[in-house]
Amino acid sequence: MNSNLKAKELLEEYKPFIEKPNKLWITKALILSAIICFGIYVLILQVIEGHIITGMRDNVVWGVYIVNFVFVLGLSYAGALIAGIFHLGRVEWAKPLQRILKLITLFSLIIGPIYILLCLGRPDRLLYLFIHPRLQSPIIWDVIAIVTDMIFCIAYLYFTYIKDFALLRDNAPHLNMYNWRKRMYKFLALGYQNTPEQSKLLNQSLDIMAAIIIPTSIVAYSLLAWLFGMNLRPGWHSSIFGPFFVLSAVYSGIALLIIIMWIYRKQYKMEKTFTDNHFMYLGFSLIILSLFYGYFSFSQYITDWYNIQKTTELFWDKYLDFSQYGIIFTLSALFVVFVPLIFIGIPWFRSINSIAAVSLLVLVGLWLKRYLMIVPVLETPYIPIQDIREDWAHYSATWVEWSLSITGIALFILFFLIFSKLAPIVPVSEMAEEKGKNKLIVFYKTKRELS
Repeated sequence: MNSNLKAKELLEEYKPFIEKPNKLWITKALILSAIICFGIYVLILQVIEGHIITGMRDNVVWGVYIVNFVFVLGLSYAGALIAGIFHLGRVEWAKPLQRILKLITLFSLIIGPIYILLCLGRPDRLLYLFIHPRLQSPIIWDVIAIVTDMIFCIAYLYFTYIKDFALLRDNAPHLNMYNWRKRMYKFLALGYQNTPEQSKLLNQSLDIMAAIIIPTSIVAYSLLAWLFGMNLRPGWHSSIFGPFFVLSAVYSGIALLIIIMWIYRKQYKMEKTFTDNHFMYLGFSLIILSLFYGYFSFSQYITDWYNIQKTTELFWDKYLDFSQYGIIFTLSALFVVFVPLIFIGIPWFRSINSIAAVSLLVLVGLWLKRYLMIVPVLETPYIPIQDIREDWAHYSATWVEWSLSITGIALFILFFLIFSKLAPIVPVSEMAEEKGKNKLIVFYKTKRELS
């Protein structure tokens, strides 16, 4: 009963966020929708004109689209992995963060595979992957992993919403919202009444889903890493790619979580929900991950440098040559390894805003790392190519690719905007239950001291 009252109090606090949209919300949605509509136009143009309007050619068959695909899928698996660990570990301070992590997972799983479709010259043949799959192909492994992970993540996210759907259903008469939303909450709540039996079954279901999602996420992103690692091409053929991919995913997931927290905190005055401690804990996590990432990067590059001639050529002639990719290589190392150590590790620089800024630079650096992993490798053929046009041998993304990349970002933000309006961005019911437990513990401690 006490948790129900606390939940109602918390819902009252978040009520302005979920009621009928105001003019500012509508303006944001329209701007994002306009960007997405322009992206659809660019996509139609690419389908009509073909890949000739992109920078992809026979030599570099993958470009920014695949970079986005690998990067975004890393965010999705990281969200599921971190949320599952927080849930099973009963990390109480992370309660307000778990829904954001699960939403990151879902939206990234929707957007990421779209970038694969943009790479296909014959997207009409995509159905053949499901009709005539070849289990010998690592691409089929990745398709199975993405579909399986999406099913589990949707179920997991829905289970976490049931309590809040029931809370919104019971308090719908006091909320300023459209009638269709009230009917939607009633349907999605599945008759949940917060009885001890229902609560026990739901909590058990969440534990099971979290336990399933953690290994699923690790395996799924490792499969994507093996797509590269099992290739004999110099620069990809490495056994370290699996753990390196998982580490990079967790790193990028925490960085994106910090940025989203910072935006909600600044825009909606959610200092009580996303406290200074949240930023400090996650900021220190970035420091630890930057050290691990630096070690993994050193291990990869020292192996490449000491390896066969082609890998050595890739390392010296591409990564360290400032007329090639030296600038990108340097920025990636600075943003991902050294910036967190300096601006979060040194107390004089450390603040909420600096942690958010470092997180943004970390995301940029990790995206650049994905670019370095794909494009320079494809520009380094097995044997020297003669009498080939320069723009065919080297890759440079066109405005079409950048436009569709920005469209994916706009779609991600729009998803968050819509879901934040449909239900609270934090698990209100679970936070209320935790507050009730904490107050009960304090009450018994005080009573024991008095006696």
